[in-house]
Amino acid sequence: MLGMSRAGLAERWTLFVGALLSVALGVALVQSSLLLLISAAGANSDDAAVPMLGITLGGATFLAGFIISSTFAFTVDQRRRDLALLRLVGGSRGQVRRLLLGEALLLGLGGAAIGVPAGLGVMSLQTWLMRRFEFVPPDFVGEWRMWILGVSIGTGVVLALAGVLVAARRAARVRPLEALRESGAAARLMTAGRWVAGLFFLGGALALVIVAPHGGPAGGQAMAMNVAMPAAVTVVAFGPLLVPVLARLMPFGGGVLGALARANVRDARRRSASVAAPLIVLIALVVGNTGAGESFTSSGIGEVARSTHADFVVEAPVPARPGVATVSSETMLPAEIVTGSGEDRETTDVTALAINPRAYAAVHGTPVELTGNGVARGPGGEVPTDGSVRVRLLGLSPGSPGADLGDLPVVAAVPEMMSGGASLLMLPGQVPAALLEKAPTRSFVALEPGADASAVRADLARFGPVSTLGEWLKADAEERNSTNDKVMLVVLGLGGLYALIGVINSMVIGAATRRREFAEARVTGLTRSQVIRSALLEAYAVTGAALLLGALAASAAFFAVLSTTSAVTGTATLDLPWPLIAAVAAVALTVTGVTSLITSWSATRHPPVTLLAARE
Repeated sequence: MLGMSRAGLAERWTLFVGALLSVALGVALVQSSLLLLISAAGANSDDAAVPMLGITLGGATFLAGFIISSTFAFTVDQRRRDLALLRLVGGSRGQVRRLLLGEALLLGLGGAAIGVPAGLGVMSLQTWLMRRFEFVPPDFVGEWRMWILGVSIGTGVVLALAGVLVAARRAARVRPLEALRESGAAARLMTAGRWVAGLFFLGGALALVIVAPHGGPAGGQAMAMNVAMPAAVTVVAFGPLLVPVLARLMPFGGGVLGALARANVRDARRRSASVAAPLIVLIALVVGNTGAGESFTSSGIGEVARSTHADFVVEAPVPARPGVATVSSETMLPAEIVTGSGEDRETTDVTALAINPRAYAAVHGTPVELTGNGVARGPGGEVPTDGSVRVRLLGLSPGSPGADLGDLPVVAAVPEMMSGGASLLMLPGQVPAALLEKAPTRSFVALEPGADASAVRADLARFGPVSTLGEWLKADAEERNSTNDKVMLVVLGLGGLYALIGVINSMVIGAATRRREFAEARVTGLTRSQVIRSALLEAYAVTGAALLLGALAASAAFFAVLSTTSAVTGTATLDLPWPLIAAVAAVALTVTGVTSLITSWSATRHPPVTLLAARE
């Protein structure tokens, strides 16, 4: 059967180019993310680099599996008539399955062969982005590992075989005459597998939405950021039912071309759903995750604004001054804590804050009782609320000495905050003087009633840069949003591009099988330009439906955001990235429009009579 698989690939190569490209890019993205994750774990990189790359690897694997499986399923669906003819001339179900699996094996090997060198280019691009955004040191490079060859080849083969397995079983079970007539099981839109997958992922999305408000600031954010993924799979699973209905509601305009486009959307429901699938995932992940990230950032900024009772913020230590009621000078120190013992021993990099407990409580509205040699869990979490932790203060620059403070009891805890913050609170007397003097200090200053704010500000400027609380909050919001945008670009940038290529693949595969359909339209009286315009209307209608369904999947994440921010901060917050949403919609419409024009123009190059007389 492997020889027949090779012959099938050679004869129908236009159908398989998209599948080969999907495997190659999927392998490249997974390989690059894995190598960078391993390299960053052993380098002196930003604290966010390793978890960010872990998320990138998980997202890359999900997208690769999804795009490859949907592409292979669409490819098999477009060959239903060929497979039915094979059954009619004596081919068994097992032979059909082996034929398709053989094709998938060859495509997986070919895709891996292309994806391994392509992965080096992808890794260079990801490395440049991470250096540019200072998530890793300037001299950071992703290190090559020879064993990645086996992983990449295995990834390509496994994803290709897994992608075609369900479609091969479904194709082999359809009776040949039903497939030729497009009746019975061959005409069924929603298979049992689609219903099961759709309901399963719907349950997963609902579970995350329900549980997220009870997961605390960190857990709630993590669950809300992951809701878009199962929600997108749910919508895609029900795509054959939803996409044609929404697409037919789009404005086609009057006349013959609009009626033809509407009829094509109605009749080619599988094709419409397959073209829309990667676009739904793209919208759900990019818009859903970015919107959730910005909403949590806005919620954290609002939380800080409500809880901080200060008039000025000074980037330096501030002693008692005339007109000043309270000063909370907070010194930030990089630290390392060790919890547990034996197999449960865990080392975590955290930020420690040396504070005056009374001043801290007055300014931040959070009582904290620090006595003796004890420490407290800060608003950033990560420290247990009781017991003891081993604390080691790190040097303030590479090669500078730190200080091992030994095991310190945890005697207090402040509530975790959506905005995060220091994970460890301690007394200034616990910090060696050499570290305390050189570490950056931020002072929150509250004025006495009736004090002259301008005069006090001028006085405070002697110690360091001064800003009002509002100015500091605005600058902090801009910095957080900038960081959030950088993280989302690294995590979703290449994945979003991969999903967009999946959209193009689906449109190319669909157009490759429509030559005869276009020829039939032309011999009935339509001109070539009319056929192309009708295909363009159809593409825009399917894209519009995909945008709406992608927004529906993204809204699941927004529900989780609203419930989580309300539970944690008491104020439901939703801050949507409208410029990004408009940009993604514009890019989607542009890409699908241009692809439709190119593919339909290519499919109508030959005279229609030659296509109608040719063998299918």
